[in-house]
Amino acid sequence: MPRLTRNRVLIAVVLAALVISGIGPADRMTWILEVLPVLVGLPILLASHKRFPLTPLAYWLLTAHALILILGGHYTYAKVPVGFWFQDLFDLSRNHYDRLGHVAQGFVPAIIARELLIRLSPLSRGGWLNFLVVCVCLAISAFYEMIEWWVAIAAGFAADAFLATQGDVWDTQWDMFLALCGACLAVLTLGRVHDRQLAHVEQGQADGGSRASGYDNSRGEAAASNDRK
Repeated sequence: MPRLTRNRVLIAVVLAALVISGIGPADRMTWILEVLPVLVGLPILLASHKRFPLTPLAYWLLTAHALILILGGHYTYAKVPVGFWFQDLFDLSRNHYDRLGHVAQGFVPAIIARELLIRLSPLSRGGWLNFLVVCVCLAISAFYEMIEWWVAIAAGFAADAFLATQGDVWDTQWDMFLALCGACLAVLTLGRVHDRQLAHVEQGQADGGSRASGYDNSRGEAAASNDRK
C-alpha cells in the first residue's frame, strides 16, 4: 500500500473511532481525559508527516494505541466489555483492560523514542540506546501517573473512573511496571524490523534531497550558460 494511502486510511480509522466513541460515553469527562493524547498527538503527526515522516511501524503502533485509548475512554477502562470477557474466562478478580493499556503505554512509545533518538541524536544502536529508550518510556509512564494524581486531587471522587484503580492499592505500581515490560518487549522483538524500516525512510529522504540538489544545480548550470552567451 502506498505511504500516502496507508496514512490516510489510518487517520480515517482513528477519526471514525473517535467520533463513534464520543457518542454517549459512560462518563464524558473521563472520555475527554482518556482521548486527550489522541486529540493532541494527531495534529502533531499531521503537521510533521511531510517534513519528518515516521516509519510505517511507528504509524501502525500509534494507531493501535489510539484505538486502545479511544475504546477505554468510551466505556472507562474498568467497564470495557472485552475486559469483562477475559475476567470471566480466566476467573480474574478485576477487569484487566487497563493493564493492556499500560503495556501499550510502554510498548508504543519505545518505538517512537527509539526512532527519534536514532534519527535526531548521535546515539548509535546498541545497549545504551536500548537503556535510554526504556528509561524514556518509564519516565512517560511515571509522569502519566502524576497526571492522574493531580486530576484526582482536583476532581476528588469524580476522578475514580479515570484512575481505574478498581480497589487495587498497588495499581500505580502495576501500571508503571507493565509499561516497563512493554518497553522492554518492544525493544527486544521489534528492533530489527524497525531498523530495516528506518533504513528505508532515511534512504527515501536522502534520495529526495539528492533530487532537490540536482534540480537546483541544473538551474544554476543553465543560468551560468546563459551568462556566458
